[in-house]
This record gives sequence, C-alpha cells and structure tokens, in this order.
Amino acid sequence: MYNIFIVEDDPQLALLLGEHLGRFGHRIGRVHSWEHVGEECLAFDPHLVLMDVNLPRYDGYYWCRQIRRSSTCPILFLSAREGKMDQVMALENGADDYITKPFDYELVTAKVGSLLRRAYGSYAAGSDRTTTVAGLTLDCERLQLSLRDRRIELSHTESQILDELLRRPEQLVSRDRLLERIWDEHAFVDDNTLNVYVNRVRKKLAQLEIDGAIQTVRGAGYRLLPVWESRG
Repeated sequence: MYNIFIVEDDPQLALLLGEHLGRFGHRIGRVHSWEHVGEECLAFDPHLVLMDVNLPRYDGYYWCRQIRRSSTCPILFLSAREGKMDQVMALENGADDYITKPFDYELVTAKVGSLLRRAYGSYAAGSDRTTTVAGLTLDCERLQLSLRDRRIELSHTESQILDELLRRPEQLVSRDRLLERIWDEHAFVDDNTLNVYVNRVRKKLAQLEIDGAIQTVRGAGYRLLPVWESRG
C-alpha cells in the first residue's frame, strides 16, 4: 500500500480519482486548505503526488517546487493544459510525468504504477547501489550525490540519469538508452523531455560546483567527463 496525495480543486474529480486508486489498496489524501497545500502534502508523507496545474491561490508549478524542497517522491501532473510548454514547465519545476485531461482512468493507473515501481518497487535501485567516479558518489537508495564534504538531494529520474552516465564515464550514453532507463511504454515522451531532465541534472551538478561535466553529442546522446577530478 502506498500513500497517494491528490492536489485537485475539482472535488468530484478528486473523489473519483481517490476511489479508483483506493481500489488497489492505496491510502488516499486530499487537500483541505489551498493556502497550506505543501504542509498538508508533507504531513501526509506521500509516496506519490497527483497535481493539477490550475489551482486556487497558487498554481501546481508553485506547489511542485515547494514539495521538491523536502521530498523526492514522484509527482504526476494531471492538467487540461495541452501545450508543449506547459508540459515542459511541469518537468522543469520538478514533475516526473504529465497527463492531459480528459484522461482514461486506466492510463492514470498505469502511470501511477510505473512511477511507484521505479521509485520503490521492482525497478527501484537496491539498497547497496552506489557508484563513485573520481570521488563523486551517487547513492541511488538515498537519492543523494556527494563530492568531498558536500551533498545534494536528487529526484528519482535525476538519479537514474546520473547512474547511467557515472557507470560509463567518458563513454557515449545514447538517448535511447536513457529513455529506456527512465521511461516505459506508458510514460509521456516528448522531443524536449530528455533535454529538460539532463538540464536539471546539470543544475544539480552545479550545486557541487561542477560545470561542463555532461557533454552533449548532438543527435546521439551524452557523455560524462570527470572535470571535477582535476580540481582535487
């Protein structure tokens, strides 16, 4: 059983989503105060969040950023906004996937199941999975990246991308290999999606003062260069 928190201002839709997912044994939480969405979400301790974009007071992008300050749980957006930039903005603000309304409940179930498996179940990294290259260590269980005495938190998708790159330093990792690792047949895929996630990884590396480590090989994929090694 997983905790799923629903951030949806249409009470009927929120109720139907909760009833549908509850049939699979999940514990469902919903928003009570639109001024305290972040606090209520974290108090519920969710394994996954379903997030609308158009909400009272602050939009879903705002609340996604607030949740990301304290949690790396998967966040799946459900929105009537169909534009490519709306989907890119969701990913840029910390989302893991995006479904447009109206949607099929079976698709939502498949997406939720896929994200939960990747985060906690059969596709999740094992508890002893760490990868180290030139002193840069990725802990896939704790979703942490550390270099010397500094440590940052990662999302599940960021961790998966870095794991692929760190296991093949200075080698080309194809776009198809990364897409295969972080998405399956049910997931939202767009030409810009992988670029968005790689840019998020670059920003996380910059927090450790690592710049220029991920090299883009146009039309082919990416290569990780241990540029931090020379700085000791």
